[in-house]
Amino acid sequence: MYLIRTVKKSQLIGFAALVFFIVAMSVLLAALSDDGLPAISETPDPPDFESIIDSLFAVRNACVLQGNIEPLKKIFLTEERNGRWALEYEALRTEHMAQWAAKQGVRFHDIKTDIKILRSRAVGRGYAFYLVASTEYTYAYLDSPDVLNSFRLGGYHSLDLIPGKAAGTWVISREWYDCPFSKEIDESLFTPEMTETIAAHKPADHSQLSEERLGTVRYADQYCGAASDGSNGYRYNPEYTDYNALGGNCANFASQALYEGGGFKKTRAWNYKNGKGSRAWINAQGFKDFLIYSGRGSLLARGPYAKVYQIAFDLLPGDIIAYADRSGITHISIVTGQDSKGYPLVNSHNLDRYRVPWDIGWNSSAHSYYLIRVNY
Repeated sequence: MYLIRTVKKSQLIGFAALVFFIVAMSVLLAALSDDGLPAISETPDPPDFESIIDSLFAVRNACVLQGNIEPLKKIFLTEERNGRWALEYEALRTEHMAQWAAKQGVRFHDIKTDIKILRSRAVGRGYAFYLVASTEYTYAYLDSPDVLNSFRLGGYHSLDLIPGKAAGTWVISREWYDCPFSKEIDESLFTPEMTETIAAHKPADHSQLSEERLGTVRYADQYCGAASDGSNGYRYNPEYTDYNALGGNCANFASQALYEGGGFKKTRAWNYKNGKGSRAWINAQGFKDFLIYSGRGSLLARGPYAKVYQIAFDLLPGDIIAYADRSGITHISIVTGQDSKGYPLVNSHNLDRYRVPWDIGWNSSAHSYYLIRVNY
């Protein structure tokens, strides 16, 4: 009896092994191609997200340029709150850009964005990106439509993409970034006389600028960060601490330009050492006060836009504009040029600007300006 049970058990084990062998061979044969090599499953290549984001930005820029945001609803996830907020932000930017253009007497002809993805990762339904977007705006004055001017605004975008409803499409489910054109504009501050005055102006002769002024401008152009042409990777000067996360880098950038490019000597009050800047070096209020009270700068004018905009035409490349709200000085820009009407252009950090008309982003009733002649 014991022998019979043993034989039956052995037979069962052998039968099971045979079945396993047959199944395994069947799977292997099915996995072989006709030429006897293992077949490779055809998996799609990972999406070219740089091209995808380029395309989305191109659509957005075209809509903003035309003043029509309706097509943007197709590239934002408007069924959800974050997507709706992102769309509303673009509507605000479009509106404010049109308001500034009307004040200035210009028409925008083109908007182009270059992007550089800094970080990306898979999250939830899609992918999250942190990227630099350097956007060039081209405009012309209405009375001289063939004379084109351009400037660049640089932004840092936190953006999420998820697959769209149609195969192969992607939509923006969340986006955060800051743009000067998103800032409040008080149209009551503008008058037709302002527009006429700007249009009637002629550019100044800047051919005899000192080497110190030119050096300041060169530095400001080279290290304007996300607003640059990308030749240095959209980076700030790595020799200096970036204070953006600590309240802002605008005064630090202006101090660097005056020291590195303009040849100004450090002082006990205005100093940068061992990765740290003094208050006069890195704080907007402190920087403005130091320039004026040290004699290194002279105040040309101060006040609201209506009071100073004509005097601003006297600013030279290498001069400084300080921007104030009710709390005091909050921003510093470096004058770096002029447009075809002689309107001053500025560079700055946070938000990063390259040759931008000096008042963009600072057009509310709360703002006033200090126009400072730098004494090189």
